[in-house]
Amino acid sequence: MPVAVTGSIATDHLMTFPGKFTEQFVEGQMENVSLSFLVDDLVQHRGGAGANMAYGLGLLGVGPVLVGAVGSDFADYEAWLNRHGVDTSSVHWSEFKHTARFVCTTDQVNNQIASFYSGAMAEASQIELAPVAKRVGSLDLVVVGPNDPTAMVRHTQECRQRGFAFAADPSQQLAWADGAMIRQLVDGADLLFTNEYESHLLLQKTGWTDAEVLARVGLWVTTRAADGVLVRSVGADPIEVKAVPETKPVEPTGGGDALRAGFIAGRSWGLSVERCTQLGSAVATEAVEVIGTQEYELVRVPFLARFAEAFGEEAAAEVAAHLPA
Repeated sequence: MPVAVTGSIATDHLMTFPGKFTEQFVEGQMENVSLSFLVDDLVQHRGGAGANMAYGLGLLGVGPVLVGAVGSDFADYEAWLNRHGVDTSSVHWSEFKHTARFVCTTDQVNNQIASFYSGAMAEASQIELAPVAKRVGSLDLVVVGPNDPTAMVRHTQECRQRGFAFAADPSQQLAWADGAMIRQLVDGADLLFTNEYESHLLLQKTGWTDAEVLARVGLWVTTRAADGVLVRSVGADPIEVKAVPETKPVEPTGGGDALRAGFIAGRSWGLSVERCTQLGSAVATEAVEVIGTQEYELVRVPFLARFAEAFGEEAAAEVAAHLPA
């Protein structure tokens, strides 16, 4: 059964600052910040968390269904996703607004300052999941990724009402959402994805302890950058998977989305939690070693060779049985 990925669909405008942001801050003047950074370059890429995850799942042969809202400028982007195995027939097209825009500047130590214009994404709350499930013949998993907040709440509620398994990925929306909304998005999820900072923010805003979060979700997957990935669940020992050795990150944007795609693909293939996490880590490595969130490829032979070097021949053989040619 298909995986539906709900979330933002956007165009990324990525810039690189050759210095460090922190060196430009003036102590005692943070309430009056007025900064402009002269950047080295500007590249434009396809992005948005929902589309990024769908792209990764498409490369892995899962055939995801993308659910989100876009503007009339989406035609070329849609063709790109279709060519990479993504079903876009459930995407809502706005009559009035442009596709969302993400503008991000990264400094030389991978700190980021970003802005996001929602545009057509504000109409994602109009999308109902039931017609999507009817069209494709039920859903194995619904990923509730960062999106219009009303849409995220609606999709989560509908998953509970209709019995769809769902993955909670509130991501950057945790920064402004209040505790009540976060509790609503997380409670009952089969999978919860956060990075390390987001995990602390989630606990702070919900008032829950780690144990209380784990009691409400199936698996809690926490990414920890160079320290790898931590996966926890009730009644099981934590699983820690290292980052792929000798990763050479060029642009961190989209690495988390790629990791989620790899993990969910492994889940759809019936692999163990450890193997799913390793696959997620490997896909994320491919994503961060290029500029642009959908510019990486998964070339079978070199990908499996690197996977075997990182996690062993037996692990690579399990993944190879499912990885497309």
